[in-house]
Amino acid sequence: MNLASQLFEVVRRLPWRPAVTSDSLTLDFAGLGDRVSRIAGTLAATMAPGDRVALCMENCGEVFELLFACWTAGLCVVPTNAKSHPKEVAYILESSGAKMLVVTPTLADAMSSLPVTVVCTGTASYSKLLDGVPLLPREVKPEAPAWIFYTSGTTGRPKGATLSHRNLLFMAHAYYADIDALNETDTKLHIAPLSHGGGLYSLPHLFKGSHQVVLGGSFDPARVFEAVAKYPNVTFFAAPTVVTRLVQSEAVQKADLKNLKTIYYGGGPMYVSDLHKALKLFGPRLFQLFGQGESPMTITGVSQRMHATGNDEVLGSCGYPRTGVEVRVVDADDMQVPRGEIGEIITRSDCMMSGYWGNEKATAETLRNGWLHTGDLGSMNEHGLLTLRDRSKDMIISGGSNIYPRELEEVLLRHPDVLEVSVVGRQHAEWGEEVVAFVVAKPGKQVEQPALDQLCLDNLARYKRPREYRFVDSLPKNNYGKVLKTELRQKLGAG
Repeated sequence: MNLASQLFEVVRRLPWRPAVTSDSLTLDFAGLGDRVSRIAGTLAATMAPGDRVALCMENCGEVFELLFACWTAGLCVVPTNAKSHPKEVAYILESSGAKMLVVTPTLADAMSSLPVTVVCTGTASYSKLLDGVPLLPREVKPEAPAWIFYTSGTTGRPKGATLSHRNLLFMAHAYYADIDALNETDTKLHIAPLSHGGGLYSLPHLFKGSHQVVLGGSFDPARVFEAVAKYPNVTFFAAPTVVTRLVQSEAVQKADLKNLKTIYYGGGPMYVSDLHKALKLFGPRLFQLFGQGESPMTITGVSQRMHATGNDEVLGSCGYPRTGVEVRVVDADDMQVPRGEIGEIITRSDCMMSGYWGNEKATAETLRNGWLHTGDLGSMNEHGLLTLRDRSKDMIISGGSNIYPRELEEVLLRHPDVLEVSVVGRQHAEWGEEVVAFVVAKPGKQVEQPALDQLCLDNLARYKRPREYRFVDSLPKNNYGKVLKTELRQKLGAG
């Protein structure tokens, strides 16, 4: 059950239809199929089925041919955020055992010293990938790993959520069941990173022959609306902060939205007041997703029809379980709590990961009793409507990107004069949340902000560094010595 077989069915049926349009690559399905099969032939000649290939790429058309070339060859893809620090990428390469890393030109120098074969798009090394003997999709088991998504946790070390061919096919089927019917007249516009959920949701579109249009470079509302006006039946993913920026942009005032089909959004909180503004402009074209890397894009959803009601309770929720997905709210013993009470959200479906790559302990903790424990707290009303209440893992979501406090804290504690540190999120009108670090210096020592900034920049992606440092004499703690982050957040709220 190779996912790549779905693409080659489209290649046979719709060879002349546009497949990919980007700054670097424009292909119809015949051209995409040809390049996929030749790259697959090259990869298969040097790698064994099940081997991993990592991608650290800015948005470009080559991502799609690499995805399907790897699957055609029976390999597994390991995507990484293009904003990642080389040290972060190095850890993912080591953990996954990837044998090759493909990068885009602006990242080539930073990644060139990593201990794997590094191939850069637009260079002779990438062109050589196209010299292979054409290969058709190899047979793979439905449970074979297809995509390993590294997501950090409270331990500060990223964990590789392993998704199989079956998982991703179920994800595509749930898209058709809950979001939209698709065909070759549809356009999937990519403005979010292809290394994340937005890229995974190219699959239901590609499997139906839809056109993938990639907007490279920095986010620009005017370019988004230009693309919406140019292409038919446009769908795109946006983090809530991006939806808000589109609504607030000057370009929206004169935007031609007749070709806009669907905006699906998720990855962070969307304020109801902002959602009403978006509905006023875009109409009932919005679909909200609640998912995780461990169950990509597919736990619950708020449909277009539900958005159209304008009901604040519905708009403030994360909707009902997706088709074929079970969702419960449970207590510490995994017993279902009464309707309306808060507990941990757990889920199970064929979209649920098989486990964390090479991490049996974390897998056992997260996949208890056959259910995925999300670590998110929520409540479910008597009709089954789920509402998120808090994040038990203290994760910060800024601009749609996940930032994990423990990871930052461990880096900041490397400073020789830092005694303690605690990182929390503060609400931000544009980004959803921003990072604030509370820092306690060792007795008699003084810590300067530039040194802490540099420490972060030397070890982590730029977007993760704190936007403010607060130097305090001590951190609030309970009787067991645990830092009370709730009190820190309250201090931020009080200014």
